[in-house]
Amino acid sequence: MGCCGFSPDVQDIQETIYSDELAEKDARERGVLPRPQEIKEEIDHRGAFIRQPNRFTTPFGTKEGELVAESGKYHLFWAKLCHWSNRASIVRELLGLEDAISVSIVDHTGIKNIYGWGFTDQPDRTDAQTGLKFLSEAYLNADAEYRGRATVPALVDKSTNKVVNNDYHRLTNYLEVYFRKYQPADAPDLYPVALREEIDRLNDWLFPNINNAHYRMAFGQSLVAYNEAYEDFFSAMAKLDKRLETNRFLFGDYVTDADIRFYVTLARWDSYYYRNLGPLEKRMIDHKNIWAYARDLYEIPAFKNNTYFRDFSRERKKPGIFNSYNARFVDEIDYEAIWSAPQNRKLLSRTPDEKFLRHPAGETPEQYYSKISQFDWNTVK
Repeated sequence: MGCCGFSPDVQDIQETIYSDELAEKDARERGVLPRPQEIKEEIDHRGAFIRQPNRFTTPFGTKEGELVAESGKYHLFWAKLCHWSNRASIVRELLGLEDAISVSIVDHTGIKNIYGWGFTDQPDRTDAQTGLKFLSEAYLNADAEYRGRATVPALVDKSTNKVVNNDYHRLTNYLEVYFRKYQPADAPDLYPVALREEIDRLNDWLFPNINNAHYRMAFGQSLVAYNEAYEDFFSAMAKLDKRLETNRFLFGDYVTDADIRFYVTLARWDSYYYRNLGPLEKRMIDHKNIWAYARDLYEIPAFKNNTYFRDFSRERKKPGIFNSYNARFVDEIDYEAIWSAPQNRKLLSRTPDEKFLRHPAGETPEQYYSKISQFDWNTVK
């Protein structure tokens, strides 16, 4: 897998598209090693999951040594089932950056996914944009000694096929701020200057308590570690449900970067994540305000277009009579109808028909630039 945790069972059709034998053959040809396993490499002495650090965290900016935002220079790799990378794909479309940043969707290599992310649905299992067969090749191109998991999102320099940034903590902020000149003049302002410190604080709280709490539960190898993550998550959900009782979005009338981070976990909770977590205090849809809020976000085309419920909910059928709900019914579930059910969140807004703060006329990209704060949790020291 990648930055997302465990591998789900893949659909039967993949067996004929990309077998383990083909993955082994491709890996030998490219010199690719098996991916490290989370439950072997990222579990501490207490049985708690400690996510691997991000290796490529050079920021975008205007100073020497920082990455330069250029149209056509970078390629984004993301995965449908990975919420860390789903953030970047949503922001890319919301901000109209499709022409500035090209994109490929990665998937498992073979059935057992021994070699991590690859390109199941592309001819000869090779990415048309970069010629890669495995995402890990771009990591090794950037650092021949790298032995961690090749994760998504990964931003790759197309001139070198090297990963230049895999910092999911701040990648969307770089797209919002330093790629401003490639956005439409009136693009949504997802990271308003006046709110940046507050958004950062909330985002950095969302990481352990919401976004990563699921993985802390799913990978936890002791009941103590599991229960800690469980309490963190459901306590945070209760606080956010209360916050959304009087706010249409997390910061009021308009969608911000923080809403995207919350949404990608919500989209996967009841349809996918719940399967590996044991008895749960509440489903996502049992949080009245959160569930209506999630549907309000889903109405936005960039959210809907980048949410693949059926893909990340799919499970293979097993021999015998006992199969999971998803394995039996995933192709019959009407996700569109469920997520498009009416809600009245607009009644909380002073601008009911406008979900975004827009950049003002005459604003220059340089006026919008500011240093993006770093997030120290899970980054290489």
